[in-house]
Amino acid sequence: MTIKTLDDLFLHTLKDVYFAENHITKALPKMIRKAGDDKLRKLFEDHLEETKGQIERLEKVFKSLDEKPAGEECPAIEGITEEAEELMGEIKDAETLDAAMIAAAQAVEHYEITRYGTLVTWAKQLGHDEAAKLLGETLDQEYSADKKLSKLAESSLNKKAA
Repeated sequence: MTIKTLDDLFLHTLKDVYFAENHITKALPKMIRKAGDDKLRKLFEDHLEETKGQIERLEKVFKSLDEKPAGEECPAIEGITEEAEELMGEIKDAETLDAAMIAAAQAVEHYEITRYGTLVTWAKQLGHDEAAKLLGETLDQEYSADKKLSKLAESSLNKKAA
């Protein structure tokens, strides 16, 4: 895709995050299986369902732009999830593994927060009001997921791992 305008960049980034969300739905089940802590497993399960809803919301964004939903390979999310998989294969201690998976999940959340924040700003600038609203809903969910992960890490899992 040739990017010449902000509209082109917006669509490219939308495709990037669509790819990322679909990729995350493949990574989360592995993390669910590996989670030793019940609360962490539940957070991952809930976020998997939330991610599926986010994909549906992205499809509505594409529709609002008269575009067909499509992904654009996202090396950033592939790298983050690849690193998480490597850690999951290397760490044997259950508490340390949980701490590592929280860190990996937060790396994903932070990536998504930057992408959705940018997309909301661009959508508003470009007059894509429906897209801005939908993307803003997902941005709020990503912030919430990050907070939940931080709370769990700081309240118990990091202490157990230490």
